[in-house]
Amino acid sequence: MQVTNHGIEESLMDAMMSASRDFFRQPSEEKHKCSNLVDDGKHLEVEGYGNDKVVSPQDQGLSWNDRLHLRVEPEDERNFAKWPTHPQSFRDVLLKYASRTKRIRDLILRSIAKILDLDEDYFVNQISNKARGFARFNYYPPCPRPDLVLGMRPHSDVGLLTILSVDHDVGGLQVQRDGKWYNVPAKPYTLVINLADCMEIMCNGIFMSPVHRVVTNATKERLSLGVFYVVDGETVLEPAPGLLDDKRPPRYEKFKAMDFGFSFD
Repeated sequence: MQVTNHGIEESLMDAMMSASRDFFRQPSEEKHKCSNLVDDGKHLEVEGYGNDKVVSPQDQGLSWNDRLHLRVEPEDERNFAKWPTHPQSFRDVLLKYASRTKRIRDLILRSIAKILDLDEDYFVNQISNKARGFARFNYYPPCPRPDLVLGMRPHSDVGLLTILSVDHDVGGLQVQRDGKWYNVPAKPYTLVINLADCMEIMCNGIFMSPVHRVVTNATKERLSLGVFYVVDGETVLEPAPGLLDDKRPPRYEKFKAMDFGFSFD
């Protein structure tokens, strides 16, 4: 869904995009000061600047983007060594932006609970103080062959929900429905909200985690910022009991989030 009147000031959204653009337009050696490579390039961390881990290029495919991945929650686990120092405003702007998205996260979770006739705080109560939140900045440079390369391969988000801010006038995000791809229009100061896999499980499939991708553009660069919220690895994932009855049996088994195949570190 797309959300307006969400409470994030337009000036703050502009400042966040401007700081992101300034970071990605730096020389490579400056960006690599925040590299996600450690141990002389032998290992890849989740946090930092660089590429995502590719296990199998043939099956997984490669994405046409640069990314910067930073933990914003919990507050005491923020690794500021990975946060850019240029532009100087970057840290303060991201801290302020993340405080706004956290507020939106809880508002959306309470709204969904009310829609499903659950206790308003049901989903909020599934989030412990150890639950992670990550800000992922994606930079998609112009691609000479957009017919051959995707900016981001098809996937669904594995966590709880994602709050996405995109460029005002450069589209690229597409969502899949019934085997067809549909463009998500780029609207100024509008957030795109993705409910993710863990949320689909807790909703017993009433709300689905959409498969989506990003296509490339031959002439224009594109920026996006997704704030991904996940549950703590010790959280037991299961359909909300209030959504189950004889006519609506559970569609998912009960298991710990850490066994879902996603790294919560």
